[in-house]
Amino acid sequence: MSFGIYIFGFVLIIAGLAWGLVVAGVPHVYVAIACLVMLGIGIVSAVSKTRYKDPS
Repeated sequence: MSFGIYIFGFVLIIAGLAWGLVVAGVPHVYVAIACLVMLGIGIVSAVSKTRYKDPS
């Protein structure tokens, strides 16, 4: 799976999470914090899943 597709999927998940939190009445500061944390986790996991393995 390519890095771009992985990040695109993760951004969709983050958008759905943010929408749900806003509808639930969570303050916007906490929504922004949750989105930033999720984005960081998404980038780290995307890099670890899509990077090329070093030849031994």
